[in-house]
Amino acid sequence: MAIFPKIEKITRDVTISHFLLMFGYKLFSLYFPLFLVARGFSLPEVGYNYLLIYLPIVIFAPFVGFLNHKINPAILVTIGVLGYGLYSLGMIFIQNPILFYFWQILLGISAALFFVSSRAILMGFPIQKPDQSFAWFYSSPFYADALAPAVGAFFIWRFDFVGVFVLSLILCLFTAIFCLIFLRKPAMSLVDRGFKFQQVRQNYLEIFEKIKSKAILPFILISLSVLILAGFYRAFFVLFLRDFGWSQNLILVFGSILSLVFLPISLFVIKRVGKQKSEESISRGSSLCGIFSVLLGSLVFFLNFFIILLIMIGKSAGVLMAGSGRSGLISQKLKEYPEETGAIDTIFSPLGIAFGALISGLVIGFLGYSFLFIFGGIFVLIAGILGKKLAKF
Repeated sequence: MAIFPKIEKITRDVTISHFLLMFGYKLFSLYFPLFLVARGFSLPEVGYNYLLIYLPIVIFAPFVGFLNHKINPAILVTIGVLGYGLYSLGMIFIQNPILFYFWQILLGISAALFFVSSRAILMGFPIQKPDQSFAWFYSSPFYADALAPAVGAFFIWRFDFVGVFVLSLILCLFTAIFCLIFLRKPAMSLVDRGFKFQQVRQNYLEIFEKIKSKAILPFILISLSVLILAGFYRAFFVLFLRDFGWSQNLILVFGSILSLVFLPISLFVIKRVGKQKSEESISRGSSLCGIFSVLLGSLVFFLNFFIILLIMIGKSAGVLMAGSGRSGLISQKLKEYPEETGAIDTIFSPLGIAFGALISGLVIGFLGYSFLFIFGGIFVLIAGILGKKLAKF
């Protein structure tokens, strides 16, 4: 039996571009909540800042979906990557709060360009195992997490944040070149220059009509609950570790070890989702997320480095499984509309994370970290139970 699951060429190239982009971004993103707190942001404001990043993705995703009909998606992917580079450049020259917020919005628009177009490329090709392809795609950030934070920490220590943002900019330029070379030609077949804007409304109406069915909607809602929980962790997990008494260096070590240990586990998850139905991936993934989140909050007085590591491995496996299952499901059920489907699938992730960050920012003051994670885990478990009953799965 092969150690590595088989990967198709287009999946490989899109996954590599995702990895390179995430490597450049994750040079500094792990420290972002700490960076915000150091700049005087309150805990609720940390949550609001993530809302500011993710909402532009939701707003611009449908428009990017339309552009994918008229412009080679690989070109839009490249523009998105360059937007990430411009964000890194802008962070160097922050002069006032208004300018800071502008760069966050720019990052959201750039993410919409990259992720909508990347998903459209994957959904527009006759991939044999869509769940497995998206599992590769979604596992890319874990591979970047294994080394990027350590490299970023060195550059921050040696050159301050200016150094890490410059390095991120250089990596974005390299990634943009990679996308043009390897994605432009295969993605050209998806361009339909005769596509009219009036057709967008009709396509979305047909998509939403299909999404409302019991075969799709319950599982999308289950996956959305997982993304809301992910928003809790995106905004406050690092601050939870800091409040737990961990130093920044220990948080860095934890992040790198978690990603390194998760690499072989992600390969197992990728194989697994390739052998089971999308609905099963979503259901089992959400259960893992909910259970391990409840454990993290409940065992707070017994937690140590090793226990937190095990819990986060389990939760990460659940996130990967649920996310790839959702994308695989809608790519199969809505394969006639890859551009619009790519936009809708892109909307779910930032929308869930944005509302998760907003909700957690509102309740963190009186719930605290432990009850926040317990509350989030129970919410996902209940959503999973209700969703499966609605679908009679």
